[in-house]
Amino acid sequence: MKKVTAIGGIFFKCKDPEQVNDWYKTHLGVETSPYGAKFDWKDADTDKKGYTLWSPFKDSTQYFEPSVKDFMINYHVENIENLVEELKKEGVTLLDEITTYEYGKFVHIMDPEGNKIELFEPAGV
Repeated sequence: MKKVTAIGGIFFKCKDPEQVNDWYKTHLGVETSPYGAKFDWKDADTDKKGYTLWSPFKDSTQYFEPSVKDFMINYHVENIENLVEELKKEGVTLLDEITTYEYGKFVHIMDPEGNKIELFEPAGV
């Protein structure tokens, strides 16, 4: 069973997300929005389209909790329901239940170093 299929997003804390967005736009040409940047890509084997998000968060965000780290990585996965059942059997710490939105499903887990990980099954996968 395939587990992670791509990096879906890189999220990190900073003092001033707007300033960081502007810096990356000005100096590196990253097309940013208030939420960061979206990098579109296409899988070389299947021609399936996808994207990776890059997003600075205000350093006071609680979104990464219970991790004390200043970053969180989002991974694209297939069949999140089956994956969660497998992770439970393997003793992985699950932080919440699967939530579903029009654009996909999410669940959060912790790795052994205390990093919060966001698993995301995009809609239509």
